[in-house]
Amino acid sequence: MKSATVVGCGIVGLTSALALQEKGFAVRIVAKEKHEHSLSNKVGAIWFPFEVHPVVKATQWATRAYGRYQQELFPGNGVSFIPFTVVYSSYSDTAWRERLPKTVVRQAKEEELPRGASRALIAMVPLAEPPKYLPSLFERFISNGGIFEQIELQSLNELAALGHMVVNCTGLGAKELCSDSELRAMRGQILRTKKIDAPSCVNSTQAGALTYVIQRSGDCIIGGTDYLDDWNLEVDPKDTELILKRLLDTGLTAYPPEIIETLVGLRPRRSQVRFEFDSVFGNVFHNYGHGGAGFTVAWGCALELAELLQLR
Repeated sequence: MKSATVVGCGIVGLTSALALQEKGFAVRIVAKEKHEHSLSNKVGAIWFPFEVHPVVKATQWATRAYGRYQQELFPGNGVSFIPFTVVYSSYSDTAWRERLPKTVVRQAKEEELPRGASRALIAMVPLAEPPKYLPSLFERFISNGGIFEQIELQSLNELAALGHMVVNCTGLGAKELCSDSELRAMRGQILRTKKIDAPSCVNSTQAGALTYVIQRSGDCIIGGTDYLDDWNLEVDPKDTELILKRLLDTGLTAYPPEIIETLVGLRPRRSQVRFEFDSVFGNVFHNYGHGGAGFTVAWGCALELAELLQLR
């Protein structure tokens, strides 16, 4: 039996590990922390290709992930399909629309548009609630014979020495681990609130003015920020005020929501996802730099890398 070590326990690491198990690999996950302490546990986790490059390849991964989520509809695991209003402009990339079944995406009617928006798409898309989905994936990994080890790595040399085949899913941690100057932090602050009477939607048409609402089963995620090269992990009260103002400006709700908690995370943005074998350490495959689309493309990347590694 072939074996592989996956480094990282967020959504990219967990899906990579499971995809490899499905191809017959014996898999170990090595990570600094478990999934509940990862960036993946802090995000809204709705299917939407945001700040992930290159666009053509990302759309292919997202499309494949969409199909996989249709197979992930298990009771209690946090996966569902919900209507999502996506505001767009003439500069927006909407290539993902062409790859979805025509029955699940349509043009929004005028009365469905958030205030200030001139056009939007409404699509049925996957939502994977991290507090439920990540533990479900981890438990599946363990029940398949997977092994988890909590280890903090200091260098690419240490990573390469972990086994015959190593998959690097360390996200923003790869910046230091791999001395990757292309990897940049994109700071996101979001509000987890009590449910509100508003549709799930996103407006990412203006850089630095990201606005979205994600209705989950028991709460609501309202965002957000997309500050490039901002490494601040502390909650900024001014950003909270800004997020609430943008929400009210949409006209989708008349009152500020009741905030349960405020979360901050750093998205791993790169000029393009690093999805390749290392040029020096031939046993290392890099799978990181998914920007704000980790849950959107993770399964697509995982299934492709498992196919590639099976041929080695």
